[in-house]
Amino acid sequence: MGERSKIGWTDATWNPVTGCRPVSAGCAHCYARLQTDRLRAMGVAKYDAGFEPCTHDTELRRPARWRRPRRIFVCSMSDLFQEAVSDEFIERVFSVMLDCPWHTFQILTKRAERLAQMAPHLEWPAHVWCGVTVEDRRSLPRIAALRTVPARVRFVSFEPLLEDLGPFDFSDIHQGIVGGESGPGARPMRVEWVRALRSIVKGTGAAFFFKQWGGEWGKVAGKALDGREWCEVPR
Repeated sequence: MGERSKIGWTDATWNPVTGCRPVSAGCAHCYARLQTDRLRAMGVAKYDAGFEPCTHDTELRRPARWRRPRRIFVCSMSDLFQEAVSDEFIERVFSVMLDCPWHTFQILTKRAERLAQMAPHLEWPAHVWCGVTVEDRRSLPRIAALRTVPARVRFVSFEPLLEDLGPFDFSDIHQGIVGGESGPGARPMRVEWVRALRSIVKGTGAAFFFKQWGGEWGKVAGKALDGREWCEVPR
């Protein structure tokens, strides 16, 4: 896992951390947990511990071996800023990213409070982007925490989008990614929620990326919104 990704807004995934613990409503049908179960059943040693959080020293140098520049989603199967990951290991991950400036690294977390606490003590070169996940109104404060991070590009993933978020401040954020939930028991996403989000994101001049409608496996409804695909990326 890692060389290529089917996630529309990235090119590859890098998982020096695997496993996670639920923190909010968006975790209920976690795709990473389902993939971990599958990989463990296949005998992939990295996932022997199941979804218990684990760090993997042997994965740290992987991006340096990829010579072709690519966008890399950091910890797609976990959350780098979860409590089970030490400050020291997070610093080691950042050291690897600093040493690979030909890539673009995309960090995404639900632990916005810890992110904001650690951000002043980390280096944020232009090729290290930072984002938070916001799935409902309760998680909207994560955006304010993200705004304090001195990353050149800050983005928000509204996936899975679980309700209408109402009005909120999206200033100083550079991309909004929207997607519905996929997999067994997927919770539906309504078109008016997505249109409202698009208006807020585009209203600030930020890039808008619509990933997918989601739905039960085998019944995914594509990624067109109002007759077109939205695949905007930050400048």
